[in-house]
Amino acid sequence: MAFEVNGELVPVGGGDPIPLIREILVIGRRESCDIPLRFQDISQQHAQLIFREGYWYIRDLNSTNGIKVQGQRVQQKLLHPNDEISIGRRRRFTIQYTLVAGRRAMEELEEEEDVMGQSLLEKAGLERPKYELDERPRKGFDPADILLAEDDETK
Repeated sequence: MAFEVNGELVPVGGGDPIPLIREILVIGRRESCDIPLRFQDISQQHAQLIFREGYWYIRDLNSTNGIKVQGQRVQQKLLHPNDEISIGRRRRFTIQYTLVAGRRAMEELEEEEDVMGQSLLEKAGLERPKYELDERPRKGFDPADILLAEDDETK
């Protein structure tokens, strides 16, 4: 079975790159995660990488130690090629991928991000995100369910 590689996560400081071969990848401490990181500062299901319309996005799955992009704590974010991603307290990667020609400008996509959907305390990492009950990850939770529901609404 051949997979299409849509980029890779390159560990800062050295190590083998992680090929990004699926459209939705879960990062976490669990064995069942697509990208397992077996460290105490990583939540069981820590974050999710989503490849949509030629761009990578990252989303925090209500982790304890959060995620940062370019040093700023985020709940979810569009990732630019070469952005540095911090997962937990000490795990850092750069994301490498090629933008697809003919796609919308990244500035347009960034404008679509929900800037007001998060309090300033949450953005600063001083307050945990407030999830609605149906958004909170739980046992048996499949992150694809949320994305599929969002995609159905946009069609």
